[in-house]
Amino acid sequence: MKSLFTLSVMALLVLAVMPAVLAVSVGSGITPDITTEDFAPLVWMCDSRVVYDDATEPGRISGDGEVLKERINNYAFEGEQITWRVLVMDKNGVEKIEDVFATIGDSQGEGNDIEVNCQEVWVGNDIDETCNARILEEDLDDFDGDVMKYYDCTLTVETPESMSGEKWVTVEAVDLDGLSGTMDENEFWFLNPDIALSIDGILTFDDVRPGTQSYSNTLLVGNDAELGSGVLLDMFISGTDFYDTSSSGAMCPTTNQLTLDNFRYYVTNGAYNSALDAGADSVDSDRATDVEGYTNIEYGIGFNNPAPFYDNAEILQAGPSIGPYYTANILAPGSEMALTFKLSLPEPCNGDFDSGSIFFWGEAI
Repeated sequence: MKSLFTLSVMALLVLAVMPAVLAVSVGSGITPDITTEDFAPLVWMCDSRVVYDDATEPGRISGDGEVLKERINNYAFEGEQITWRVLVMDKNGVEKIEDVFATIGDSQGEGNDIEVNCQEVWVGNDIDETCNARILEEDLDDFDGDVMKYYDCTLTVETPESMSGEKWVTVEAVDLDGLSGTMDENEFWFLNPDIALSIDGILTFDDVRPGTQSYSNTLLVGNDAELGSGVLLDMFISGTDFYDTSSSGAMCPTTNQLTLDNFRYYVTNGAYNSALDAGADSVDSDRATDVEGYTNIEYGIGFNNPAPFYDNAEILQAGPSIGPYYTANILAPGSEMALTFKLSLPEPCNGDFDSGSIFFWGEAI
């Protein structure tokens, strides 16, 4: 009986365990909510920003398509160009970069008028250290073509009808989500400023006795460029011979012509005057200043016409040199030079010489 009882208990134990072994397994889980950042493009300017001269009127140094070395203030004229190389990054992928362009507008930053599209360029598999590519405190060292591209941007200044006045200029990138970014180095330019000369005074010589010297009232010649433009003018002077428009039987001394050689001028500008003139003349070697400090006038009816005015027809060749420029010959907006003229009238001389000109010229540098 005892043995039978024991076996019965074991059978009961087995039956008690079996349901747990045969049951179906269960479990549960959660679905994560993952949102990828819509990354606004980043734009870094690299060290290749250059301003180029145009072909309209080559300057003293720079010619068409050459680097505009003489421009030191923030103004630009029709045909001149500003170029940038930029590195653009979009962590959502370069395929998301919709457009990269240079803009001009009245406010700094994004959203100004698009003026020119930039062109993608291949620079290599490195990040140019001059781009200083950073995201907050992260310094980017490795170029990743999946999220980065280089672009070259060239903005050509248009006519005053479409580009004039003080404007902010920058490079902007926009992605397919409409997010934008600009390079930090926004620039401020005065585009196509009006440039002009002011002449205060009248040049007259009344009742000059033949064989004598006569002096005029002092004239003020000034830089009357548009206010706020910062345009610096390199100053020049030229002239023509003079004639008597009436039928007076003029003769001075042998024909009815009073030549320009009979005129000279004395100029002061700041600490400098004609007595300090360098007398440099690379054209015909006839520039000279007399013992009184009066300088002769070169022939010319147009700027650099008939010959180049450089080192030949500057009003005042004095002051410390900045490259080929005489600092005493440069006028800032609103500044003036004072000029007094001397006429050495030949003997014999007869006639009233009222036809002919003395010209003043200012070239923006």
